[in-house]
Amino acid sequence: MITLLGGSAALAAFKVEAMIDSLEAGGISAADLEATYVYLVESETELSPTELATLESLLGAYGPQELDGLFVAPRKGTISPWSTRAALAVAECHLNSVKRVERLIRLVVRSHDRELGLSDLKPVLNTLHDRMIEGVYDDINDLFKQNEPARGQVFDVLSEGRKALETANDSMSLALSEDEIDYLLASCTSQGHNPTDTELLMFGQVNSEHCRHKIFNASWIVDGEAQELSLFKMIKTTHATHPEGTLVAYADNAGVAAGFDTDSLYVNPATGCYGFVPDHIDILMKAETHNHPTAISPFPGAATGTGGEIRDEAATGTGGASRAGLGGYIVSNLRIPGYIMPWERDIAEFPRRLATPLQIMLEGPAGSASFSNDFGRPQLCGFFRTYEDIADGRHRGYHKPIMMGGGMGAIRRCQIAKKPLPPGALVVQLGGPSMRIGLGGGAASSVDTSGSHEELDFDSVQRGNAEVQRRCQEVIDACLALGTDNPILSIHDVGAGGLSNACPELVEATGATFQLRSVPSADPSLSPMEIWCCEAQERYVLAIMPQDRQRFEAICQRECCPVAFIGITRSDRRLIVEDSHFGDKPVDMPLQVLLGNPPRMLRDVSRQALVLTPLHLDQVDAMEAFERILRLPAVADKSFLVTGSDRTANGLVARDQMVGPYQIPVADCAVVASGFKTFTGSCMAVGERSPVALIDAPASGRLAVAEAVTNSMGAAIGPIGRIKLSANWMAACGEPGEDAALFDTVRAVALSFCPALGIAIPVGKDSLSMRTTWQDSSGKSHRQTAPLSLVVSAFAAVEDVRKTVTPDLKPGTSRLLLVDLSAGKNRLGGSALAQVYNQVGAAAPDCDDPLLLRALFEAMQELVAANLLLACHDRSDGGVAITIAEMAISGGSGVAIDLPQGEVLATLFAEEPGIVIQVAETALKQAVTILRKYGLGNLVHDIGTPLPNHSITMAVGGKTAVKTDISTVRQAWSALSHRLQLLRDNPRCADEEYATTSDETDPGMNFTLTFDPETTTESLEVTEPPRVALLREQGLSGYTEMAAALSLAGFAVTDLHMTDLRHGSTKLQQASGLVVCGNGAYGNVCGAGVAWAHSIRHNTSLMEQLSTFFQRPETFTLGVANGCQLLAQLKDIVPGAVDWPTFTQNISDRFEARYLTVEVMKSPSILLQGMAGSRLPVAVAHQEGRAINVDPTCAALRYVDNYGAAALRYPLNPDGSDEGLCAFTTTDGRATIMMARPERGFRAVQLSYKPENTFTGEAGPWMRLFHNAYTFATTQA
Repeated sequence: MITLLGGSAALAAFKVEAMIDSLEAGGISAADLEATYVYLVESETELSPTELATLESLLGAYGPQELDGLFVAPRKGTISPWSTRAALAVAECHLNSVKRVERLIRLVVRSHDRELGLSDLKPVLNTLHDRMIEGVYDDINDLFKQNEPARGQVFDVLSEGRKALETANDSMSLALSEDEIDYLLASCTSQGHNPTDTELLMFGQVNSEHCRHKIFNASWIVDGEAQELSLFKMIKTTHATHPEGTLVAYADNAGVAAGFDTDSLYVNPATGCYGFVPDHIDILMKAETHNHPTAISPFPGAATGTGGEIRDEAATGTGGASRAGLGGYIVSNLRIPGYIMPWERDIAEFPRRLATPLQIMLEGPAGSASFSNDFGRPQLCGFFRTYEDIADGRHRGYHKPIMMGGGMGAIRRCQIAKKPLPPGALVVQLGGPSMRIGLGGGAASSVDTSGSHEELDFDSVQRGNAEVQRRCQEVIDACLALGTDNPILSIHDVGAGGLSNACPELVEATGATFQLRSVPSADPSLSPMEIWCCEAQERYVLAIMPQDRQRFEAICQRECCPVAFIGITRSDRRLIVEDSHFGDKPVDMPLQVLLGNPPRMLRDVSRQALVLTPLHLDQVDAMEAFERILRLPAVADKSFLVTGSDRTANGLVARDQMVGPYQIPVADCAVVASGFKTFTGSCMAVGERSPVALIDAPASGRLAVAEAVTNSMGAAIGPIGRIKLSANWMAACGEPGEDAALFDTVRAVALSFCPALGIAIPVGKDSLSMRTTWQDSSGKSHRQTAPLSLVVSAFAAVEDVRKTVTPDLKPGTSRLLLVDLSAGKNRLGGSALAQVYNQVGAAAPDCDDPLLLRALFEAMQELVAANLLLACHDRSDGGVAITIAEMAISGGSGVAIDLPQGEVLATLFAEEPGIVIQVAETALKQAVTILRKYGLGNLVHDIGTPLPNHSITMAVGGKTAVKTDISTVRQAWSALSHRLQLLRDNPRCADEEYATTSDETDPGMNFTLTFDPETTTESLEVTEPPRVALLREQGLSGYTEMAAALSLAGFAVTDLHMTDLRHGSTKLQQASGLVVCGNGAYGNVCGAGVAWAHSIRHNTSLMEQLSTFFQRPETFTLGVANGCQLLAQLKDIVPGAVDWPTFTQNISDRFEARYLTVEVMKSPSILLQGMAGSRLPVAVAHQEGRAINVDPTCAALRYVDNYGAAALRYPLNPDGSDEGLCAFTTTDGRATIMMARPERGFRAVQLSYKPENTFTGEAGPWMRLFHNAYTFATTQA
């Protein structure tokens, strides 16, 4: 039975206007557009009036509709992540007859008042949907159609020989080499076996360049000379030379570096309560790219790239957890309409089958952020560069983009090693079902982006569902909390190649027999090949012993996590997949054939002499150059990338991108704490200098490493050997000279530079098909290749996260010192200056002496440890002029700079390695002495001082070259971010945020306290700690930091899952407090806590349990973020909450992650007692936090601006709440709800910014809230 329900507007008004503009640009004149959500429901029987009313309430829908019209829907044969999440909510509402729900968009498009049909819109369909994951249909009757299971295919190699394999290679896009086809032919012939399509696709995936890294493992001949080492062996040399502190290298899904002893917070399985236990936490490290999927479909491509990297960290050893992420993008020129920059030349018609650079940057980062936000991992650093030009007669650029996702995580020392699998172990799939998505993605990523087999690109597109992955992580977390009793023997994530890659990796030493029909599948029509090889995301495979099955299943059941037992390990290293439906074996082969020794690649390459032209900048004015460089994406404001990503998730973040009183994204590194009771931690930073490779590829590699190291210098790391690098190599192998350039760069970095520094590279990845070929609309062929691109991610243990030095200039009398490692060479080749004038140059910057870089690092560590630095910032893109400008605008301080005598442009804009430090006058002598001790005296220049005004003056040799002010710089520097926000977000919000750049009187963030944050509750005498129930639901993240805050306040914190309440747990009855918080329950599928609330309302027992608790006068309740939304939905059962508002989409129409100021209002809230009148910093992170229908009499907090007035404008009122009100309480004060995140500000180290002499102790401003809760609970007992 199919039913269509109507819904609300699908697009904000500004998005409708933008789409109309696109329609008119595509030739639809006088266009008008209506877009509304509709819900297509498949049910076993006709829905009863009660069922229909329940479904309409859950979805915000109304009455059945006709099935006619135009609809944007998931591509037929696929299932959207929305539908998967909605199914969970529907099930909890006991709508048992409903089989599936999909949310569609009904379109009505008119031209001159005539409604247009599908044929009329064909030329502009791509403006109405994402063609890779959606379709536009005028018939949706068959959207849910499911066919019978499809049979697999067998290729008759025994009769047809090599031709059969060649046919398979072409038709299935396997990307097999000639040698690999010969290898398979010999194997099949010797075994007398005709291969199935499943076996061939599995072989192609497992042995793709993406998975097997054949070029890095190849033998090399360069200029006729055989080379002794492969690229990978050269990389391994760094670890062999400096193995200290590296625990896992090249042997698992992520690298592991030594961390620290700490007290970790876990749930005790015996008591169900959180507790701190002595532990040793080591550091997970990983970075990888997802370039091809992002080029094809940016949002899901970047989302699943991020999700895959998170799974890599979780699937290391016997289980880990990611704690912070990084992201990076390199694309061709953006060419923003109305904002095309002088250097963005129109070189060739863009290939129609790819997403444009602008589309990638509008959608890709949003996809990555969306996944991270829903999963609950902060995104803390990254990079963004554009490059496209003609260099040495070749079209260079990034039509095939770089999308990099990386991160650092935590793993217990006792769980860093996988355990051997005995025969008879159970192979388990954890996570979602197989779907007809992501087929052949690993192979597709291993070839260039060309015009052939365009339809196969659809198969390589994936879809992300972070909520399912969160549930998987909860299971892994529960297992790793068991320590040595962890039932997981070994675990791998399911990524490229799907089960066909992950399962052989897991059982490589044993073999296994798998039951294909035990693998969950969302589509019964999938063929064996599709089930086994699809890259459906959010899955793991792991092994446990049979005796552990019951307790493992119990963990999965509690976390509502899908689990399937799909195989049993063998003892003969044979891989068998049995299909009970067709009674055959889609896979039956020895693992040594699949994973053994396919022919080793030989790369016979030659170096290519470059024709380099010196820079011609004689007519360039320094001030004009400065203004251009400020607008170059590699230099410009990255706020549009940063503020949509949750930067405070997990409560361990000590340093995010935003620094200073104006929250400017210029931090050099990211830092997280090891735990909630320690000051040790870890940091990560990124370096990349790709344009330099057009002149000198090895120099670009050395500079990438140097930048990652200089970016790390502000953290208290200690010995340089603690830094571990991930090297991600991108190149257009096969292009003239590119292979040799790659070889020379790897050799320079791995055999010389890193060993001299004392740094190892224990982890990395490669993507070596960075070319695009296409034909334009006239049939002319084009070819573009990317420069060799090395992205280096540096990870390190941090001795004290409190000592991290940031770039923002601090108040007080001080001097600025430049440490110039180039000793004045100031080479400009491959620089931002060269790029903005469409040149490359002939002389490249370089890190000529690694020992000087090491000496600078060691000197900086001594300066940091001694607290002698006020600020520091590395010299990189844009040169020292940009370094100084960013330090000035982030601190709100003017500067007067006089650089050493030299050529003006080179002195200002050269991108040689170096650093600028701010040192107080009183510490200057001591700081200079330390720098001299390390042999840097001749490289140190006193270049000027901060000023107590907004003027910025930069001179060279006493002659003024740049004269401007902070507001002017901010407006130029932030213009790109503003333009992108205008296209992506609510334009009104974009304009309001941009307007803040010109407010010259803005004092910056400032806080007022009416209480002592260090006041504790230790004087209260209790016989046993009061209990508080921390309630969570499936898919929820961001609650552990709340558990930590409550535990440190003195509570016994009970982990209460909704599953527990459904099964009759009495934990809530025993609690004196209820706290509900976090993000992402049900994936926020129906908006603002609606699905969670409906799951309660349609369960009589749950309603009674919660109502009884709220009625008890000795209890308190706190709802934060998702919990705030939930309790607002349930306000009718919360005494005194009748006037609470409802929450809806932020006014910006996107997720908002901000660090803002709130005023504590006078209210009866027991949690805010003694805090009224305070203006406090707080983190916010939500998408649906806009409070509407507000009654000010129940308000408890409001956003305020930097002048102390109620914040009525974006972004200081980030969600657009009425009157800036953002927290509410009941008439008796026992229940308080807020969208702000107090659990991310209970420690001083969690604060992104705090003025000097504020929050100098352990406590942050919000620890008082938790102490108030404790005081209330103990006095009511």
